[in-house]
Amino acid sequence: MFVVEEAKSSDIEHLIDLLTLLFSQEAEFTPHPELQRSGLRMILEDATIGTIFVLKEDGVILGMVSLLWTISTALGGKVAFLEDMIIAPKYRGKGCGTLLVEAAIEYAKKLTCKRITLLTDTHNHAAQHFYKRLGFDDSQMQPMRLILA
Repeated sequence: MFVVEEAKSSDIEHLIDLLTLLFSQEAEFTPHPELQRSGLRMILEDATIGTIFVLKEDGVILGMVSLLWTISTALGGKVAFLEDMIIAPKYRGKGCGTLLVEAAIEYAKKLTCKRITLLTDTHNHAAQHFYKRLGFDDSQMQPMRLILA
């Protein structure tokens, strides 16, 4: 039986393994366990930054997703960025990702978030199709980045 729950500090090493998998398949990122450990600690130690959810079966972490909080002046309230969505390969296509993201969406609704934004690699059509099935739409906004570090 699959269960979604909030991640704990004791989950960090398992989350790093999932992020290593995720960043190995994304165009803009590369795995760096120490950086991932630092970022995970920041989120897990300060609920005002965000919440990380894990999908477990029999206590084993199979996937994760993060919601990071900010305020939208356009919408006049709290909004979230959905990040770090990953399911272990052998559990993909079994509804695990849907269960995990739907739990994150319901959590954001409980916190009265007005919007959830996410980014996918432009060539990752499977991820785009997945998110569209869950109600996400293409945005007219063009993502741009300035890397500072």
